[in-house]
Amino acid sequence: AQYFVMPFLAYLLSVAFNLDPALTTGVVLVGTCPGGTSSNVITFMSKGDVALSVTMTSVSTVLSPILTPFITYMIIGEGMFWSIVQIVILPICLGLAVKSFLPKLAEAATDYLPAVSSIAISLIIAGVIGASRDLILKAPGLILLVVIMHNCCGYALGFAIARFTGLSWKKAVALSIEVGMQNAGLATNLATTTAQFSATPESAIICAVSCTWHSISGTLLAGMFAAYDKHKQKNA
Repeated sequence: AQYFVMPFLAYLLSVAFNLDPALTTGVVLVGTCPGGTSSNVITFMSKGDVALSVTMTSVSTVLSPILTPFITYMIIGEGMFWSIVQIVILPICLGLAVKSFLPKLAEAATDYLPAVSSIAISLIIAGVIGASRDLILKAPGLILLVVIMHNCCGYALGFAIARFTGLSWKKAVALSIEVGMQNAGLATNLATTTAQFSATPESAIICAVSCTWHSISGTLLAGMFAAYDKHKQKNA
């Protein structure tokens, strides 16, 4: 579901709205990235299966250095294996190494690193949006519409696939959120730092807007799922 639904939706939306190459690259990048860790938090808030969510995020992240470049290449002809290894795999390995060999340092840093990473992502998003201000203002409605449709259709199809295959409600909630919420931060990083996309810096616009929108939609969806779960328990 993770590596079929979102790339497929990205391709369909690019064709349906006749997006220019730069915006098409951005949509495809978001679609081919793994699930974001924020999906685990949203699943927890939604009363979904958190263990399944964390497992899916972990697996899709480990597979991302192979599948993200491959699927992206199949759709738009760009490869970025080493970039993903640098941006995703190496930091994970470094974090595990610090946790294993310097446990006291890791424990001391735990209280501060989430805030540091949030600030860093916010600055990256702000920089991308600021640098692409003119292009965003030329077609704000189209960009936002594509981002919203990509995200919401991902939620819907993820949930539908889960229910069609007989998964429980909690697992369906986890799959819905995991499929719909992409690691748009990684997509933004790839769009701004990878040599293959330097010729189309506007591709980062979709990625940056997705970062913001996924947080908003995920929070709203969590409220809906949690409210339904509370209503179901009350009736039971």
